[in-house]
Amino acid sequence: MHVEHLLGDESLGLRLLWAEDTLLRREITGVTVTDLEDPARFVRSGEVVLSGLVWWASEGGQEKAERFVSALRDADAAALLAGVETHGRVPDELIEACTRHGIPVAAVPAHVMFRAVTDTVYLQGWGELSRHHALPEHVRGRLNRLLAQNAGPDAILATAFAHLRRTAVAHVLTPAGRTVAATAGAPALTAPEAASLLPADADGATIPVDADAASPYGRWYLYLPDSEVAPPRLLHEVASILGRCRQSIAHGRAAARRAADELGVLLIGAGAGAGAGAGAGAGAGTGGEAEGAAVAAALWSCGLPAEGPYRVITADAGVRQAGLAEGALAEVLALAGTGPAALGRLPDGTAFAVISESDVPRDAVPVTLSEAWALVAACDPAVPLHGGTGSPAAGPGQLAGALAQARYALDSARSTAPGASLLTDATTLTSLGTLLTGVPAEVRAAYSRTVLGPLLDTGNASATLMLETLRTFLACDGSWARTAEALHLHVNTVHYRVQRIEHFTGRNLASLADRLDLWTALLCRGTPTPQTTNSPPSGDRRARSSTSRAR
Repeated sequence: MHVEHLLGDESLGLRLLWAEDTLLRREITGVTVTDLEDPARFVRSGEVVLSGLVWWASEGGQEKAERFVSALRDADAAALLAGVETHGRVPDELIEACTRHGIPVAAVPAHVMFRAVTDTVYLQGWGELSRHHALPEHVRGRLNRLLAQNAGPDAILATAFAHLRRTAVAHVLTPAGRTVAATAGAPALTAPEAASLLPADADGATIPVDADAASPYGRWYLYLPDSEVAPPRLLHEVASILGRCRQSIAHGRAAARRAADELGVLLIGAGAGAGAGAGAGAGAGTGGEAEGAAVAAALWSCGLPAEGPYRVITADAGVRQAGLAEGALAEVLALAGTGPAALGRLPDGTAFAVISESDVPRDAVPVTLSEAWALVAACDPAVPLHGGTGSPAAGPGQLAGALAQARYALDSARSTAPGASLLTDATTLTSLGTLLTGVPAEVRAAYSRTVLGPLLDTGNASATLMLETLRTFLACDGSWARTAEALHLHVNTVHYRVQRIEHFTGRNLASLADRLDLWTALLCRGTPTPQTTNSPPSGDRRARSSTSRAR
């Protein structure tokens, strides 16, 4: 570090009083703070001397200044930094003495602590030795003031590294790859790129900001591609300050979460009322208007616009840890760059979010919800993260229905992939098989037992054969010939078995409605055998009896 580098540090505010250009380019080897009249024995070659000028007095001031500065010249000091707090200025006699002896001199403002100057010199210029020092006192003070003003992580990051001589490239990242903050000029990172750098990178420095955070999805990491740009202790202190910033943000969101919880209660109630109503007229009248007004007020409390469109998304991470699903969902929304959102918890513990999509340009979305879901779920593969979304709600009146769709899609995701993470959109449940995945397993099992009855008797070999015949017959669209071929049976045998099936189930396989009932019962019981088509039966378009030998 050279004298001119120290004087050029705007954070210190040093004011140059005299120097020659060649003297400013001298390298600094250290710092000595002294107020002795003769400091020669304590000053080493190339050091900057800091003095509060307590030793100087107006009486005999010229002689005192001469003795002090000549001692600095004899010790080969690099520069004198004189504090102005004691006398309100740097005496002219001292400046003249420095000029005579060729010692650069600068004034240290009264508000700048000598510790700030010392820390700056050692942190920037002493290489490995600087690794034993943390943030300069004046930088730490600025950061504390920023925290008190609720400044964001970008401001914290910029201030924390501004005093370094080398330009620091730094990012604050989440495990899913979201960039929370970055220094000016830092290259933009895609979410997959950023996620690949964590939790550690061989060519950089990765410091956990809040390793004890409740949610593994929203943790922050301070990442620098060049680990040599700052001492490790400094990086850990910056990470600690960023952790306080994150806590402040989390505390500020607590009130918003409570407002979202209230919105969820209203939507659940509105959905139950609509379900008890009669068709399209449900929710109409005075009660419906009151509910609509309450929902609109709740949206306003959550900071959401009074007009749609909106999208609802639900999430569940099991009962492993309270708040886990909310943390995951919050990270998904942040990563996907959705519009304003209200995020809370439904009375049954399900996490949910209502998202405003009115002012979100589609080309500005960094990743889709599905892509964000996969990145967030990868943060903790041991936790199956399930989610559901529904069709957009045009306005507040449709939000209860959109929430019902999202909850159904969530149930479908749980049923489809109980041990893996999955986000399901209710609009993709376009077949009977996929639609049934949202029905509770207990309900599906009860329906299957009721409809199929004796055919589910696993101890009866005849029942097992009839169940297999039914599954194949429906999968073959009721074709006798194809069913016989698939089962390697004579067509008369198929005819006999179908008659027995109709007897035991009380269903007529010539009826499309009965065929659908039986097909649904089979789907509720489990996946059809590989030889089937997985498509519902087409029905008997010629209205023939299932016992007809025409097919």
